[in-house]
Amino acid sequence: MTMVAPLDAPPKAPAANGLLISPILPTLLKLAVPNTIAMFGAALVAVAETSYIGRLGTVPLAAIALVFPFTMLTQMMSAGAMGGGVSSAISRALGAGNRERAAILALHAAIIGAGGGIFFTLMMLLFGRQFFSALGGRGDVLQEACNYSNVLFSGAISIWLVNTLASVVRGTGDMKIPSATLIAAAAVQIIVGGTLGLGLFGAPPLGMSGVAAGQLIAFTLGTLFLLWYLISGRSRLSLDFAAFRFERDMFVDILKVGAVSCLSPLQTVFTILIFTKIIAGFGTETLAGYGIGSRLEFLLIPIAFAFGVASVPMVGMAIGAGLVVRARRVAWTAGAASALSVGLVGLVVALKPSLWISLFTSDPGVTAAASSYFTWAGPAFAFFGLGVCLYFSSQGAAKVGGPVLASTLRLVIVGVGGWWLASSGAPAWTLFALVAAAMVLFGLSTAASVKLTRWGK
Repeated sequence: MTMVAPLDAPPKAPAANGLLISPILPTLLKLAVPNTIAMFGAALVAVAETSYIGRLGTVPLAAIALVFPFTMLTQMMSAGAMGGGVSSAISRALGAGNRERAAILALHAAIIGAGGGIFFTLMMLLFGRQFFSALGGRGDVLQEACNYSNVLFSGAISIWLVNTLASVVRGTGDMKIPSATLIAAAAVQIIVGGTLGLGLFGAPPLGMSGVAAGQLIAFTLGTLFLLWYLISGRSRLSLDFAAFRFERDMFVDILKVGAVSCLSPLQTVFTILIFTKIIAGFGTETLAGYGIGSRLEFLLIPIAFAFGVASVPMVGMAIGAGLVVRARRVAWTAGAASALSVGLVGLVVALKPSLWISLFTSDPGVTAAASSYFTWAGPAFAFFGLGVCLYFSSQGAAKVGGPVLASTLRLVIVGVGGWWLASSGAPAWTLFALVAAAMVLFGLSTAASVKLTRWGK
């Protein structure tokens, strides 16, 4: 007698597609834990780096506030936006049982990553000073910003490649190797950046250039390791350069998600740039205080990233296998976990801002500005975490239009509202309240787009 499989049973697929049938929350947490640990390492790097720069003085601290949006734009585009497109394409191919296509996609992803790095190198080396000057950088602050930027972005290809190759591995459902690589890179960055920046252990004190060199060296080593890992055959998906051929369809499959997704971090950073320009008019202390506050905001993205990236292969494989209902359940579960985690951090810093601020400065003016930022923005961080995570989940489904429009809404609110408040002579706290309102609307509008957008073919 012929046996008939249940209608909702997933098709037989390679072992990696166990993500199609595993319980959602336990599997999501299992995948998110390595990412969370890696992001904790990234947070330690940010704390250490800002601490180094704080020891160098208030001027370097203000300078890093000018460079930081561009640094995070590079990271967000390579790891979150284009990286999400890479993971999405590979996981959807694996979900459909097409391992050969997934392997070819990986090589095309590496080409895209190298191109992205070269673009950022040229852009920042040629126009970095003009960017920082347009944001209000002057005199010593402008020069220190250039010292840091020129060193870091001279090797932007390493930043793009380490994040692109990590996304290739994540697309197979393996979160451990990318996370271990990033943790190791974080350790190298802390040690080398501190040594070269402050002149520890007999090394010459290179200041901002030395701190940037630590990050560049760390990412270069991470890139070399991931290349070896993928070529050696130890990965679930191997790079076979001998069998490579250019295929337009492969670029389209990645870029239809990755290129559109790049608009979201671009808008996020553009929002920060507009706000930084406005805040610069309030003086160096307020600018430095906002820099400390916005750095934590950017560091909350990795927490949402941990859950969001964990959801990408689960959503992508489910979509590839035609299990749309499961894909949506994964997205909402991940979004709730992200909102809870990020929201908890926001409440803590809103109630006790000194826990974060005291790590970087004891200057009364800087402390007051950063405290005001956390008082208003902290309670809204939960909505920010929800929106960011659902943005990643939407990448897995190859449906990122709605989340990108939500980022556009946030940009318009901060840009138009910030300009109006500044031109009206409003105090700095009203601008921080505006940031909080924009976060809430971003989270709610992203959730609405996921709810209303049709997933699947």
